[in-house]
Amino acid sequence: MERRGQLDSPGPTRVVFLIICALLIIVSTQAARADTASARDARIKALIDQHRWNEVVREVEREADRDADLYYYYGTALAQLNRWDEAKAAFLAGRHLAPQDARFPVELGGVAFKQKRYAEAAKWVRRGLRLDPSDNYANDFLGTIYFLQGNLEAALKHWNRIDKPKIQNVNVEPGLHVSPALLDRAFAFSPAAVLRESDLLTSQARVDALGIFPTHRFELAAREDGSFDLNYRAHELNGFGANKWAALLSALRGLPYETVYIDYFNARGSALNAGAMVRWDDQKRRLTATISTPLEHNPKYRWALGADLRNELWGLRSTFDSPTFAGLNLRREAVTGSLTSFGGRLTWSLGGELSDRQFRTTAVPPNLLPFILPAYQLKQTSTLRYALWRIPERRSVVTTAVSAETGAIWSTPNHNFEKLQASAQWHWFPQISGDDYAIREEIRAGKTFGTVPFDELFMLGLERDNDLWLRAHIGTRNGLKGSAPLGRNYFLSNWDLDKNIYNNGLFGIKLTPLLDIAKITDPSKVLGSHQWLFDTGIQLKFSVLGVGIVFTYGKDLRTGNNAFYATTER
Repeated sequence: MERRGQLDSPGPTRVVFLIICALLIIVSTQAARADTASARDARIKALIDQHRWNEVVREVEREADRDADLYYYYGTALAQLNRWDEAKAAFLAGRHLAPQDARFPVELGGVAFKQKRYAEAAKWVRRGLRLDPSDNYANDFLGTIYFLQGNLEAALKHWNRIDKPKIQNVNVEPGLHVSPALLDRAFAFSPAAVLRESDLLTSQARVDALGIFPTHRFELAAREDGSFDLNYRAHELNGFGANKWAALLSALRGLPYETVYIDYFNARGSALNAGAMVRWDDQKRRLTATISTPLEHNPKYRWALGADLRNELWGLRSTFDSPTFAGLNLRREAVTGSLTSFGGRLTWSLGGELSDRQFRTTAVPPNLLPFILPAYQLKQTSTLRYALWRIPERRSVVTTAVSAETGAIWSTPNHNFEKLQASAQWHWFPQISGDDYAIREEIRAGKTFGTVPFDELFMLGLERDNDLWLRAHIGTRNGLKGSAPLGRNYFLSNWDLDKNIYNNGLFGIKLTPLLDIAKITDPSKVLGSHQWLFDTGIQLKFSVLGVGIVFTYGKDLRTGNNAFYATTER
């Protein structure tokens, strides 16, 4: 019987031959598939060029295995057919396959825009620009979204990347009394040029500094040739006010606390403004006068002169409910001068003050005597304010400021002191347009060095002569100042949430929840808060013909005390 022989094992040559054959089969298959995909894509692109959207949809739907490009074609055709939900699903599927492809978030923004979901549209286009910041179409599209929502600053941020918008004419609302030459110098832009974001911010700051436009805005109007006209619209203050009723309401807004305000605006169209305040309260008599105007008709700079006369009675208390531990009468006269420069992000100010103070004390403990310095004083002031962080797309701004005051007291012996303050304020409108909600957080801190006179101490509390508001601590008791914490060093945080309740242009109401956190210290131990203070509450803000009326309810979370306060503002 013949024996079956053992098969020979494959040699190296046969193995190499088999590998080459397999590779050739794979390459030829892939090439065939590539040729098929290429032909398919060319066929679909031809249909797109002919705007045959239904055929594009049918062509793609025949493909069981779709790549990112097919989903892009599919979504584009569905969007052209106004099948928005299906288009969105197609673009989302393509984005899942190609997460780094900027086309998909931009097209998703287009779908949301067509459905009038502008906040969602802006969100998607921003994502696309993070993938491809140089995309001209996406920058133009996003700028257009913000422009249509009234956010001109955000629109300019993106349009400027593509050298847009070009301004043909600058039109000023007719009927303004301010000098046209002065207003023109306040505008940092010019016709027949691209409107830059930095120029808009600079113009806004300088127009604000004129002090005669309580409300104003810059508007772009599109032209048929693709350029724009820039229109400036403003409500202007002239003389004593817009009309006799507004002037009367402004002058008498302080009557409930025995105060009259006299303001005169825009004398001879030069943005020269003057103001005075007279208060005849027996415990807090005060007379102030100010005058300010652009330096040499240049709105970039503004000088101001002022005078301040006070005759105040103080009754110092450790807390609002505690007995008085010191009483004094402060008489102070001061004259001031300052020069301020206004820019888009940076504003600085230099000033000086010459003052004289006299004290009449009734009962002052020994550890307060170092603050009682009846003498002349010369003080130099400087302030620097900078918009540190602007995100116009989010309508969010963080502004920082630092100020320094150096004083010399000509007493016996002479004394010197310094006051340093720093602040950071965050202002945010959370909606894409409008001011229905507004959030503000401001953090401030101050420190003194040297021998500080009593009237230079910091005070935390609700008081009309004080801007460091701790809104469950009222600064007066029985008409006497001194019931709010005083000291040489402080920390203060104020948080507010404004909600518009009603506004018809002449009358408005806002509701404002609040939270304040503070501490004030002093080496004397008799002053200061001695602990952290936490206040919460709510404010009701009314505006009538440009005059604000604020009702505040505050609750001291540490003691449980309630505070009710009312004031007016312009």
